[in-house]
Amino acid sequence: MAIQDNMPSSKEEMLSLQKERFLWTVNHVFNNSPFYRRKFDEIGLKPGDISGLDDIVKLPVTTKEELRDNYPFGLMAVPERDVVRIHASSGTTGKKTVAYYTQKDLDDWANMMARCWHYAGVTPEDRVQITVGYGLWTAGAGFQLGIERLGAMAVPVGPAGNDLQMELMIDLQTTAICCTSSYALLLAEEVTRKGLGDKIKLKVGVIGSERWSDKMRQRVEELLGIETFDIIGMTETYGPGTGIDCKEHSGIHYWSDHLIFEILDPDGNPCPPGEQGELVITTLSKEAMPLIRYKTRDITREIPGECPCGSPMLRIDRILGRTDDMFKFRGVIIFPSQIDHLITQTEELGSEYQIRLNRQDGRDSMVLRLEAREGFKGDKQEVEKKFLNTLKTMIGVSPKVEVLDYEGLPRTERKTKRVYDERDL
Repeated sequence: MAIQDNMPSSKEEMLSLQKERFLWTVNHVFNNSPFYRRKFDEIGLKPGDISGLDDIVKLPVTTKEELRDNYPFGLMAVPERDVVRIHASSGTTGKKTVAYYTQKDLDDWANMMARCWHYAGVTPEDRVQITVGYGLWTAGAGFQLGIERLGAMAVPVGPAGNDLQMELMIDLQTTAICCTSSYALLLAEEVTRKGLGDKIKLKVGVIGSERWSDKMRQRVEELLGIETFDIIGMTETYGPGTGIDCKEHSGIHYWSDHLIFEILDPDGNPCPPGEQGELVITTLSKEAMPLIRYKTRDITREIPGECPCGSPMLRIDRILGRTDDMFKFRGVIIFPSQIDHLITQTEELGSEYQIRLNRQDGRDSMVLRLEAREGFKGDKQEVEKKFLNTLKTMIGVSPKVEVLDYEGLPRTERKTKRVYDERDL
């Protein structure tokens, strides 16, 4: 497949497509989605009130709670006979969020996912090992759609054990892999421990599903000898593949001919370019389950200007955290991404950490467990003091800091849990 054939060739063409598809979506949801018809009627809004992209601020936002409240089929905007597939989120914090797809929706998703592989330098000559889950979760199916649309060879292993993954990488001479960042680190360390680096021919890792630090990224690239690409996506908006960083690694290109990304402050106002806020997404091509101004809870910022790669697609920063990741400790609001950033700047430390929150005698306590970098031979107590001083200065908190040996914290094939808040248990 010639990936560029379905890609706008200029920013002007992309913006024209955005407007055309935006106006179609507004009319589509008003006429075909009972859920959005009610929301429009509540504020007295008609499709005729929307004439261009700037009018998006007139539209109501959509929340995850509304998706769950309308489980399972309350957001369907086409006849059920036109729906050819459903997926669902994990539902770890409530009812599952169900997403539905027409055949056109699947084709659009495949094209977007193929673009991601193309941006990562994958070609039809590559063999791509899929280590993420299949089933209701979108990840495995989405990655496979894109690989096959691109014309590369898909190796759909799924979440098998390390030994099988490595055996297949060696036997099949896999050249690209897709996985979570947690599994990428686990795999990289296992390959190194077993001395298999010269037998594995990986060159590309497409990694997503969770926020990961620059230090973690550097470690994975160093151990596996690959170039990594940060991919974004969520079940509500197709699945993985709505954006990826290019070889310039200067932000995430999102497919702005299929999606509008807004960055809003806590009051719902647009953030100036470069200012952090919540990512809010409007789909432009989705038939079965279009979304209007969906509040993702992801924190990022718009990156203005053109990317050196020349892509006409707009950019955001890598996901910096989530609004529901935030926690308070003795009155101070803290995001795990702040800890990530400080760890990245501390050469004595590895990438892994764990935060334990508890309450003793009515007073909050926090233990921050860190890992020393591989091969560190210095005084861990000195590193603890140094990092504590950094925390006091940069964030304004003084938890107990413990520096463990390299690999002293658990590894997982799934998303790594960083914060354990036991104050309300």
